[in-house]
Amino acid sequence: MSILFIFLGLTLLVIGGEFLVRSSVALSFKLHLSKMVIGLTVVSFATSAPELLVSLNAALSGFSDISLGNVIGSNIANIGLVLGITAVIGPLAIDKDFYKLNWPIMMFISLALYGLLTSGNELSRMEGGGLIALLVIYLWMLISRARKTRGKKTEVLEEVNESLAMVSNFKIAIWLLIGGVSLWGGSELLVKGAVDLATAMGVSERVIAVTMIAVGTSVPELAASVIAALKKEKAISLGNLIGSNIFNIACVLGITSLIQPIAVKSPEVLTNDIFWMLGFAAVLIPFVFLPKRFEIGRLKGFVLVVAYAIFTSMAFIN
Repeated sequence: MSILFIFLGLTLLVIGGEFLVRSSVALSFKLHLSKMVIGLTVVSFATSAPELLVSLNAALSGFSDISLGNVIGSNIANIGLVLGITAVIGPLAIDKDFYKLNWPIMMFISLALYGLLTSGNELSRMEGGGLIALLVIYLWMLISRARKTRGKKTEVLEEVNESLAMVSNFKIAIWLLIGGVSLWGGSELLVKGAVDLATAMGVSERVIAVTMIAVGTSVPELAASVIAALKKEKAISLGNLIGSNIFNIACVLGITSLIQPIAVKSPEVLTNDIFWMLGFAAVLIPFVFLPKRFEIGRLKGFVLVVAYAIFTSMAFIN
């Protein structure tokens, strides 16, 4: 039954996330926001909603390990699984923004999370506010850089569906309702299923969170990337994945801890999981520059997938 709850929960989260993105973009057009701002802020916040609802629901229910495990595991899966499998199918070209802006900020926020968690074994409301402040600075930097390239057809603009500007107010309201109900219901089922499965398997909720839940919330990105790569189309960019990792920490954990402080209950979060997250993030620099610059090829992708398989195995063994 717990597996069914997890499957239904993930399905509702995917459905709810899609409706929330569509309704949020449509509403933003009604408010006369530019496509650039919509792409950099509204879409990013909306796509982080499933992780946010899962982490918030878990924290409010007293399962803080799921809150932390969901984010840390998702960040690991984005690089080890999504990026790895996509690169195995077809090499990925990397732009210079990777090491000039996105990667340094991801590493800084990841190290900041480690420092905050080790300082008091808890992510407090004040620390959550600090993470949100870092997110605001990051978004300001993104918008500033995007304005300098105004006129060019950028990735951000391509992601915004202009047809949503014609959607009626009634349809936006219905989409928001479906999205909100699906996200909350999905998070309830997912957290319940994860707790029940952990109990049945004799492992901590943290193990289920950093593996099954994390992979589940990364499935949409993985599916889209694999389909695009197989069709020889443009697959997901490394910038998008790194942006997702930044939002996971600064937005998801920041907002969750503002509402409900997140305690570290399993020591493995700080002695194992977070080091895997930092390791997957750090290894991207040598991967991007050596031996072939600005490309992650099939061999590098294979190494990432193997490393992710080792991490998953060790999570259940430890």
